Amino acid sequence: MSLLHRDADAAGFVLAGGESSRMGTDKALVEFAGQPLIVHALGILRTAGLDAAIAGARSELGVYAPVVADRKPGQGPLGGICAALASSTAQWAVFISVDLPLLPASLVDYLVAHARVTGSVVTVASVNGFPQTFPVVIHRDAQPVLESELEAGRWGCYSAYVAAASRQAQPIAILPVEILAQSGHVSHPDDLPPTRWFLNLNSPRDLARATAHRAASHRVS
Repeated sequence: MSLLHRDADAAGFVLAGGESSRMGTDKALVEFAGQPLIVHALGILRTAGLDAAIAGARSELGVYAPVVADRKPGQGPLGGICAALASSTAQWAVFISVDLPLLPASLVDYLVAHARVTGSVVTVASVNGFPQTFPVVIHRDAQPVLESELEAGRWGCYSAYVAAASRQAQPIAILPVEILAQSGHVSHPDDLPPTRWFLNLNSPRDLARATAHRAASHRVS
């Protein structure tokens, strides 16, 4: 049975099953700006108007949102994506990783809107010309191909996206965030430039950098 509303055409998931080896503790519960990263990630999805659940969890995170358990440990984010897709009846699934607290909800909202209008099987953003693995909007038609990639031991998310889009005779839809920001389609609540939106908090040093970026933006404002 789906964990999410059956009438919703898009559902959001936070991928939180990583080992957090560089952080030294479960990243989902690391505090940033006074709240655990899992709270920031769920807030991004909810601000974008999505029901939000957690895909995979290394700690007890059910107090924050429904949790979709990994079907088999150790399969990385792609395993979490496949488990989440199987749990939902929504046409579109949005995935973000738990370690992207600087991501603006407006970008997630725009990616979903673009996917709905174009029907793209996979929609991602790019920054400085480099496609980003997350956030990603995936149509449920991609699920069989993603499952096949997982079962074949090809666990790279982006290569699985390419395979899923190719099966539908489509390219991946890649939207440059710089253009979206310049045109006013997306914006950051702290006025951070797009190059900082995708800072992954993998280590204490990354956490310190993100904290400094946020503090600097508040001083300017």
